[in-house]
Amino acid sequence: MNRMAELERCTAETDIAIELRIDGSGEYDIDTGVGFFNHMLEGFARHGLFDLLVRAHGDLEVDTHHTVEDVGIALGEAFAQAIDDKEGIKRFGYFILPMDDALVLVSLDFSGRPYLAFDANLKSPTLGTFETETVREFFQGFTNAAKINLHIKQLAGENTHHIVEAMFKAFAKALDMATGIDERIEGVLSTKGVL
Repeated sequence: MNRMAELERCTAETDIAIELRIDGSGEYDIDTGVGFFNHMLEGFARHGLFDLLVRAHGDLEVDTHHTVEDVGIALGEAFAQAIDDKEGIKRFGYFILPMDDALVLVSLDFSGRPYLAFDANLKSPTLGTFETETVREFFQGFTNAAKINLHIKQLAGENTHHIVEAMFKAFAKALDMATGIDERIEGVLSTKGVL
């Protein structure tokens, strides 16, 4: 199976190129201009076993908001392209991931209906040059573009770096589960026949 996507997203604020292979081995080549965000996307690719290339040039002289949000949108679009009509995918995915003091639950559904529930307490406003309020914006952008139902809940944790990193890794593991193929599924996994 060759579930891949290549896309570009260009606005007045950002210029983004993404290459995604869902059935990969976790290889990555990431450059967003934001060190901590690079680190999160690298962990996302490695732990989801997605092959991922990201090139993002944004208006970082303003802040990181547009870059982080638009990468979320572009990555969501890439996943939507790569799974195409969703035929044969398991559709649902979930993971509870520990990282030192942090414990994060992520659960998602490729339902075709975008909805994000985000429950976290990120005490540090920045991690390097990365503004932590943009974490929610990344996941909102992805949710809207991929049309998924996504729940992210911090169950424990004090260290903001650990909490955010646990989110990205748990999200990757849940996506890997949801996009996995089950040969028993004919068409799409829905009584409606469409997703």
